[in-house]
Amino acid sequence: MLTVDFDRLGIGPGMRVIDVGCGAGRHSFEAYRRGADIVAFDQDEAELAGVATMFGAMADVGEAPASAQAQAVAGDALALPYPDGHFDVVIASEILEHVPADDAAIDELVRVLRPGGLLAVTVPRWLPERLCWLLSDDYHANEGGHVRIYRADALRDKITARGLACTHTHHAHALHSPYWWLKCAVGVENNEHPAVTAYHRLLVWDMMSAPLATRVAETALNPLIGKSVALYFRKPAAPGTDGAS
Repeated sequence: MLTVDFDRLGIGPGMRVIDVGCGAGRHSFEAYRRGADIVAFDQDEAELAGVATMFGAMADVGEAPASAQAQAVAGDALALPYPDGHFDVVIASEILEHVPADDAAIDELVRVLRPGGLLAVTVPRWLPERLCWLLSDDYHANEGGHVRIYRADALRDKITARGLACTHTHHAHALHSPYWWLKCAVGVENNEHPAVTAYHRLLVWDMMSAPLATRVAETALNPLIGKSVALYFRKPAAPGTDGAS
């Protein structure tokens, strides 16, 4: 289940991409499939072990081009171990809401992006997230949980203040918002509640089958209750260049 639109980013062979806060690796795997040289970056070494294993499995079955390279790297998003302008594309999906020092994290995302490169940031959308916070303290008040709720325009302004231009915004995963409202209402750890298990089966079926009816429904509902908001930015090209790789 991707939140970032890879076609919009134009990710393909030979591009250098970093997925900061990659978690279980869903966006990293897609970049690898498309032939990019991908760094899956996270502080959770246990998660990264699984990501590295999946990279190896993808290579073994030819699911990624032989020319593509994939690394799972553990580290701190506030101190990315890469030089300025190293990556063509930087992805930070569902991470900034977890980071107390989000301005420092944004500085690092911008720093490692090359001039002319693209940055994709996604965070939980304000309204669905606000309802989750109202329904349950356990949803966010835990170690590593969400420390803030963003308004999309405020996050956009944080990033454009660093010289990047916002090129597009969209919402995603509307069908997931009611699921999380339900979990918050019955208890976020109560995974055996009949309504939760039924809705979870629906979501799994939707992700595996992608039926036309639910795709149309989610597209229509995304502007209203999309669980995530995705923002895309371009870093200005260096003077005298066209910004191409």
